Amino acid sequence: MTDTYKMTVDLNVLDHLGINLYSNIAAVLTEAVANAWDADAEKVDIRIDPDGKWIEIADDGMGMSVADMNDKYLRVGYRRREEVSGRVTPKGRPVMGRKGLGKLSLFSIADTIEVHSAKDGGAHGLRMTVSGIHDSVRDQKPFYSPEPLAAGEVTVMKGTKIILKDVKRQRLGPGATALRKRLARRFSVVGDVHGFKVEIDGQPITAADRGDLATVQFLWTFGTEKPDLTASSQLKEKEALSDRFDGWDATWRVKGWIGTARKPKDLESTEAGNMNGIVVFARGRLFHENILDKLNDARIYTKYLTGQIEADFLDIDDKPDIATSDRQRVQEDDERYQQLLAFLRSRLTQVESRWNEWRRKHEIEKAKETSPALAEWLDGLPEGFRKSAEELIAKLSALPIDDEDDRKVLYRHGILAFERMKLRGSTDEFIASIASVDKLLTLLADRDSLEASLYRDIVRSRLGAIQEFQKIVDEDAKEKVLQKYLFDHLWLLDPAWERASGSELMEKRLVTEGVIVEDFNEKEKLGRVDIAYRTYAGKHIIVELKKAGRVMKLLELQEQGQRYVDTLRKILLQQGDSSPNIEVVFVLGKSIEEEKANPDRLKSSMAAISPGSRIAHYDTLIRGAQEAYEQYLKASKELDRLEKLVNQI
Repeated sequence: MTDTYKMTVDLNVLDHLGINLYSNIAAVLTEAVANAWDADAEKVDIRIDPDGKWIEIADDGMGMSVADMNDKYLRVGYRRREEVSGRVTPKGRPVMGRKGLGKLSLFSIADTIEVHSAKDGGAHGLRMTVSGIHDSVRDQKPFYSPEPLAAGEVTVMKGTKIILKDVKRQRLGPGATALRKRLARRFSVVGDVHGFKVEIDGQPITAADRGDLATVQFLWTFGTEKPDLTASSQLKEKEALSDRFDGWDATWRVKGWIGTARKPKDLESTEAGNMNGIVVFARGRLFHENILDKLNDARIYTKYLTGQIEADFLDIDDKPDIATSDRQRVQEDDERYQQLLAFLRSRLTQVESRWNEWRRKHEIEKAKETSPALAEWLDGLPEGFRKSAEELIAKLSALPIDDEDDRKVLYRHGILAFERMKLRGSTDEFIASIASVDKLLTLLADRDSLEASLYRDIVRSRLGAIQEFQKIVDEDAKEKVLQKYLFDHLWLLDPAWERASGSELMEKRLVTEGVIVEDFNEKEKLGRVDIAYRTYAGKHIIVELKKAGRVMKLLELQEQGQRYVDTLRKILLQQGDSSPNIEVVFVLGKSIEEEKANPDRLKSSMAAISPGSRIAHYDTLIRGAQEAYEQYLKASKELDRLEKLVNQI
């Protein structure tokens, strides 16, 4: 029977599956180390030329015969697990390899590859080159034939040695130390306890090289997992979590641990890379570089997370292979992967709750130790506010800020904001909104919060104004000085005018800055320095100040006031206001006779000028201001104490 159709695989596929598939040396060497594991090697020795010209990977595993080399190593896509008894090695190790593509990754970092191997007393080797593969493609050959090594060139008596030559230096990475750390984060079975040693330039890779566990402050383990904590000097709290969902297959379990560092900066490493993530292993090797990115969790605690878990059910022999070709990601629609995501979301909810609790406890303890002023503030709060304040300090401690001096500044502003919100009764709302530095700054920039932040300035301004005004009166200052000061602090005349300056209040002199009407006579121009005029909320206010020692008559005041009102009405009529609301206020230092002898006559005389017109006294203004702003006086003492504490942080 003649085949009507045929599928062929061109050698060009090697470009995609090997030469251009990987981008870093750690990923490439992972494949070589995994092959050594599958060969039951007990030791892998990696050496790197100081000049970057070659890399050598030697293992003491079972080695390969010429037939093995052709049937297994050189056979692209060889699937060992599908062979009889191929799912475990002779030593009982679960086989890591699955796709049969890993050996091609070596071409990602080198143009020439030598493979030396020995088995059953015989040794042999071959040399492969990128140029040789390309020549075979060009000549349309059905296969590529590596160059056999001469007997004298083979340098092994046991196991397999791979030598990479013509290395692409731009992919070598930051050096042997960094490579050791990054390889350590790609295997969970390296070390004496697993009978599998890996060395780089004579230095063994250990679990400690991963660097993540040493940064952990709080630790959560799965099931009976007991990681080596000898190097975990930062560890303060730990807890065990369930390692499976109840509905899972009995063989499905998650091993490993998740932890949080004290500061996000602790997870940054030039050599080990960014450790803010959760590595997933399956069968002892990297299966997913960082599954945390796939959880779509933006809560603060995730900035502090690190960890490594093992989920062997992702790589079950009888189930489809869900790893991508470069074995650094997975097919995300697979049910096993979705189950792992659901499991982690569930456990991380527990982690966050405990993290908040532990974080508050330890950060408050540390803050009190390092800042007696902060401890004094917390201890001085009423019981109902203390827990909220502790949560505030814990949240500010959790914000990802690198410079601790900047954090102290944040503490100071946070305390002041808390005190302002306490006055408004909205401390819980304030604390709940602190999810990031940006959100905190946005909150403090809110209009209401900004208004509250001016509270202390108002305190100082009001008290200072009262003191200065008292001084001026006591010195019987000149009339125009009193006039200017009183109009700069209009609230002294009436507490209801306290926000006058915030209502776009305009000051005008009736003549010098007002509207001049041509038919005014000289008397009506009122160009006197002891008269000032403002508008406020639809009301026109005329103030006549008298020297503190001058004695006035009621008739004189009545005549002056009526003239002011008549003149102002004439001006306002020219501006289209036919029925203005006008008040005249006379400020005196001495009482007039009618104030005591005939108060009813005084009241009717003032009302005759205009509704709301009245007499005020300098000493009454001082007393009234002190009473109206008594709350400021009380708050000032507390704010003085608070400011001293804050400045000490």
